[in-house]
Amino acid sequence: MKHYKVGIVGATGMVGQRFSLLLENHPWFEVAALAASGRNRGKTYEEACAGRWKMTAPMPEKFKDMVMYDATEDAEEIAAKVDFIFCAVDMKKDEIRALEEKYAKLECPVCSNNSAHRMTPDVPMIIPEINAAHAAIIPAQRKRLGTKRGFIAVKSNCSIQSYVPALSALLDFEPTEVAVCTYQAISGAGKTFESWREMVDNVIPYIGGEEEKSEKEPMKVWGRVAGDHIEPASSPVITAQCLRVACSDGHMAAAFVKFKNKPAKEEMIARWRGYQGRAQELALPSAPAHFLTYFEEDDRPQTRLDRDLENGMGVSIGRLREDALYDYKFVSLSHNTLRGAAGGAVLMAELLCAEGYMDR
Repeated sequence: MKHYKVGIVGATGMVGQRFSLLLENHPWFEVAALAASGRNRGKTYEEACAGRWKMTAPMPEKFKDMVMYDATEDAEEIAAKVDFIFCAVDMKKDEIRALEEKYAKLECPVCSNNSAHRMTPDVPMIIPEINAAHAAIIPAQRKRLGTKRGFIAVKSNCSIQSYVPALSALLDFEPTEVAVCTYQAISGAGKTFESWREMVDNVIPYIGGEEEKSEKEPMKVWGRVAGDHIEPASSPVITAQCLRVACSDGHMAAAFVKFKNKPAKEEMIARWRGYQGRAQELALPSAPAHFLTYFEEDDRPQTRLDRDLENGMGVSIGRLREDALYDYKFVSLSHNTLRGAAGGAVLMAELLCAEGYMDR
């Protein structure tokens, strides 16, 4: 496998910090540039994150003395130094769209953790075990952008990674209606209990924009490449509620599903336990050996016990049972800053490298 030089744009935020930990000893990727807002330009990474380091693991020594770039003003210099970037900036959506297209047009591919381009019709939103084939839209996007190598690919919202994987293993039973309630950790807002004291012993029944994402993004993930765009799936219909809960990491979902062809409970569990995707076929470095794990115990999965399953890249499922209104209900759990954010973006980048989209 080739080795790639990469940049982390938005390196000082919570997701950017998680990228630094995941890439510290990555077998394929070497971090060659760290960038954030202009106020950090010229500082070392250690100086830029002073008093703001939110990870439980310490900052990697190898990055402490790296000098920060301005993500916007130094884009040309960064693009010249790296093979592609990971983007996790905290900016307005129109500014993010412009910034990511700027890098793409500099012939620097973008693996984005941001939501700004998720619904752009020719930008693939990839969960490697589910819709790796959506990378085939990249040539159409390059044609629109006028690039030979540059493009943008995004990972999905962290909340849908708790229940969409479980449903994806069951799509040939034709789910028609899904109701889901997600219970989302505070790190999804870039917060810790130290910085967000009002979340201690609390639940907030509102996360701005999250319910719309939870209802619409799965349809794009389950869609198909159609010429110059990705055509979203038309079913199932999804309704969602999203709550912020007093957990540091881990998004849990309570899902209810109705099928056109109702499977047996044993069939569903067998599908989950046997599910493999392109990430496993290619044996990508960050791919979990078991993408989906089903627990028989009545009180599993639990956030504290199970969010780190498969190094935080596995999805755990439990409490499958028949329902009085729908066919079945179950709960599922994913680690929101690993599978749901930085880890999912790293896995997506590994897929795009393995499939040749990052070649110079």
